[in-house]
Amino acid sequence: MTGIDGTMNVTLKVWRQAGAKAAGALVEYKATDVSPDMSFLEMLDVVNEGLIARGEVPIAFDHDCREGICGMCGVMINGVAHGPMKGTATCQLHMRSFKDGDTIVIEPWRANAFPVIKDLVVDRGAFDRIIQAGGYVSVATGGAKDANNIPVPKTDADSAMDAAACIGCGACVAACPNASASLFTSAKISHLGLLPQGQPERYRRALKMVEQMDLESFGSCSLFGECQEACPKSISIDFIGRMNRDYMYASATTVEERSGGGEG
Repeated sequence: MTGIDGTMNVTLKVWRQAGAKAAGALVEYKATDVSPDMSFLEMLDVVNEGLIARGEVPIAFDHDCREGICGMCGVMINGVAHGPMKGTATCQLHMRSFKDGDTIVIEPWRANAFPVIKDLVVDRGAFDRIIQAGGYVSVATGGAKDANNIPVPKTDADSAMDAAACIGCGACVAACPNASASLFTSAKISHLGLLPQGQPERYRRALKMVEQMDLESFGSCSLFGECQEACPKSISIDFIGRMNRDYMYASATTVEERSGGGEG
């Protein structure tokens, strides 16, 4: 809903924090004459232009492609990761999703593993370290033609693509009451483990990536399900079950090998 002239006026309550060790607080700003066709980040751009013009420090927030692909964007909007539209990243959220006169509270992701750097920007390096622990394949796949010569059942290919849709934004962590990274980690494990090229490291991958996830101070998964509701790519928690099975198999195999019961 817009005003008579087709624009909107909204009140923003934005988390401002000068640095990682500084105290933070919600600060109120007025966003006036906002077009309903603006994206949420474009609206923040306009607010920042006004702040800069007044000699004030602009609001720091993450962004890059603004096409819902890179995973850089992501804030809590009125307590919901990425805002009110399901399956939509913050950069793809439009102001027409709100009403003229609304008050919008904007906060960073809240998780011990995602410390605040400044304002709405958090350090998501923990995700990078999980990927580095095992999110790769070591086989020589050749060019696209060579890879496409390997038969893959359509159900496996479709599931792998569903998992690979994860953009690593961290909404699953922010939405989870336990701040678990299980949806992200399981998606990264599954999109490789479902394909033939990912089989050599399948179980080692699950073991290493889950162990790294635990080292990064994420909470445990209790299958609450809020992660898949908040995910802008609607990734299913079914992948978490697959990750848990691979991890349990890898753990049991490792214990057997260490006790001398494995094949020599």
